[in-house]
Amino acid sequence: MSIKDNLDGVRERIYRALDRSGRKPGEVTLLGVSKFHPASSVLEAVAAGLTLFGENRVQEASGKFPAILAENPSVSLHLIGSLQRNKARTIVPLASCIESVDRIELLEELERRSAELGKTMDILFEYHTAEDSKSGYPDRDTLFRSLDSLRDMEHLRCRGLMTMAPFTEESLPVRKSFRTLKALQEECARKYPELDFSVLSMGMSSDFEAAVEEGSTLVRVGTAIFGGRP
Repeated sequence: MSIKDNLDGVRERIYRALDRSGRKPGEVTLLGVSKFHPASSVLEAVAAGLTLFGENRVQEASGKFPAILAENPSVSLHLIGSLQRNKARTIVPLASCIESVDRIELLEELERRSAELGKTMDILFEYHTAEDSKSGYPDRDTLFRSLDSLRDMEHLRCRGLMTMAPFTEESLPVRKSFRTLKALQEECARKYPELDFSVLSMGMSSDFEAAVEEGSTLVRVGTAIFGGRP
């Protein structure tokens, strides 16, 4: 099947999951995870109407996306993988959002690099909800300290939360992960009414339908669109 066919199938599955959960069409944004896939595949997805992409590695993103972004103004890039502080300078000019903010030190570095460019960077705070994942804030208090520090940062804009569900075929722990993040989103919105927590980035190729049913507003889908790693 072509990338367009795959995209049509994923969109239909999202639509059905929204319908099952009593949500409205358009409440979920689809992000295509293009890691390991060439620029030609990204452009094929763009031709099929996809405009939001995610990359895990700064080096791959910086080699692939400058030309794509320059030639396609409607396309946006999110960094969805772990980010080292020393690579912030490279990714900040390219990305519209960093989904994997997981510590104050990274937050401060992103503020510094965004200020240098006179750019406002959208960010999501990654929260640890799965025992088999090492990424994300480990607890609420650590997250809240970062949210407190965000008040003094003029070039970063909170948009919400992100998580990685456990890698398992069992439904219960996956849904528990999503429900944990949804509850945290609601708590953060009450505790920090001045900040935007409207984005809930959760769900990948193996579990995005469950994520939609549990309240996700952004699903990160790679294999179901682009196929397996080349």
